[in-house]
Amino acid sequence: MATKFPVEELDYVLPAELIAQAPPSRREEARLLVVDRAGDTIRDRCIVDLPDLLRSGDLLVLNDTKVLPAKFTARRKTGGVVPGLFVEEESPGRWRVLLEGSKRLRTGDILAIDSLGDPPVSMELLTRHDGGDWFVHVSAAGTVEEILNHVGQTPLPPYIRRGTHDWDADQLDRDRYQTVYAQRLGAVAAPTAGLHFTEPLLDRLRAVGVDVAFVTLHVGLGTFRPIIADDLSKHMMHTERYDLPTATAEAVNACRGRGGRVVAVGTTTVRVLEASAALCDSRTIHAGDGSTALLIYPPYEFRIVDVLLTNFHLPKSTLLALVMAFAGVERTRRAYTHAIEQRYRFFSFGDAMLIT
Repeated sequence: MATKFPVEELDYVLPAELIAQAPPSRREEARLLVVDRAGDTIRDRCIVDLPDLLRSGDLLVLNDTKVLPAKFTARRKTGGVVPGLFVEEESPGRWRVLLEGSKRLRTGDILAIDSLGDPPVSMELLTRHDGGDWFVHVSAAGTVEEILNHVGQTPLPPYIRRGTHDWDADQLDRDRYQTVYAQRLGAVAAPTAGLHFTEPLLDRLRAVGVDVAFVTLHVGLGTFRPIIADDLSKHMMHTERYDLPTATAEAVNACRGRGGRVVAVGTTTVRVLEASAALCDSRTIHAGDGSTALLIYPPYEFRIVDVLLTNFHLPKSTLLALVMAFAGVERTRRAYTHAIEQRYRFFSFGDAMLIT
């Protein structure tokens, strides 16, 4: 039987002004709250200090998913605006999308999609599903990436406020809401702990003996959906696709063999590594791809991850539950209280925590 964990344990009060609305001017300018579990201490540092905080022989594991410009604006024949979000392509030209105001929409409706110049793009509503999901047929030819580059906008989380859409301004968001090492297209939200890294910082880490490896987990629609159960053990965790390359599995197992630490950048990376270990119930991992609905919350025995770099997460979120499982419930509360008192910036464009 799953262990009960009240969702109220994940709640905290955050002043609205601490929700970061834009990234720092330089990625490496973010602050870093260092939480030492063994010494039960908290220190204020900066992301640029990472080469001093990690050790030779450690392995940094990053999620190289690439964010699609998945947000779009459609219009009914009456002129009514219908905000939408691309979720996935079921087959060529047939997309699954999330549409706001779905109760007013009907199968067979044709919606025009705002785009950056010609040619015009439209979609026909085919099948409605629960929660505002639709299968639609898109009129334009080309790959998903080509079409979304023409009609899409950066899928910023709803707590990041933007005014009237501006294509030029969106190009800035499109750049900064993407990691510098993003390679594999498929996410509708960024693995935000990775937004702090630059190539020079990664080079500095390699220079002090920290190895770097990559996994892929395509962050899906579920990242935006709240927990509706009172008990986290009853929460239906969303499923996300992942890939764990052979080179990364070998690097992780070699790191553990030499006594180094596996440093996961972001909760998405944790899910890949821990899901792989859970499949064979061991402390070694194997290469492979698939999907995971792994829900991590206290108490949880981590098999692979030794150190976690992560941003500050929303109250009552599964991401915060994972952090509490790793750092401890009370220690996480103290860290978040300290971060609020010291005016750290929260959520996607905010500062970070390093939990050792």
